[in-house]
Amino acid sequence: EKGTVEVGPYQDASGYISIPAAITYNGNTYTVTSIGHNAFTGCTELTSVTIPDSVTSIGNSAFSLCSDLTSVVIPDSVTSIGNDAFSWCSDLTSVVIPDSVTSIGNGAFSSCYSLTSITIPDSVTSIGNYAFSYCTDLTSVTIPGSVTSIGDSAFRDCTKLTNVTFAGANPPSFDLTAFYDCDALQTISLSA
Repeated sequence: EKGTVEVGPYQDASGYISIPAAITYNGNTYTVTSIGHNAFTGCTELTSVTIPDSVTSIGNSAFSLCSDLTSVVIPDSVTSIGNDAFSWCSDLTSVVIPDSVTSIGNGAFSSCYSLTSITIPDSVTSIGNYAFSYCTDLTSVTIPGSVTSIGDSAFRDCTKLTNVTFAGANPPSFDLTAFYDCDALQTISLSA
């Protein structure tokens, strides 16, 4: 093993792809440790992706505008999800964020209109500005006690969001814009 490598950009990726954990080039083997900024941006025919457990970070806009992406497996090696990483993935229906992730970037899942469920693990300490904004099919969300801050407009215009649960003893700090235009929001509860 000679070093590490970052994936991308691949603007013509389509269908299902499985990113390899290592790449051999000129007789040298390189471990894939990150999905680069804009790695798959605008790959509108990409439907599903598996990320290997060698990857620790998903870069800014890595899968932005992948409008046909319905499924993504994020391994528990990933610690950070970059700004706009999955923004405008309009066919993405559910996301399980592994319990290795500590930060969810600004706009990370913004405008994922088909996203109906998300799992935020108790490893996450911060949710960025606009992180889940315009997820218009999202109906409920549980914020774990590990989260200390929720960014401005983090859940803005989640128009079907009816229930928000704060699982910790002390709710995180957030501005009222975090839930701006969540007109269906009926219940904000503590479940500590």
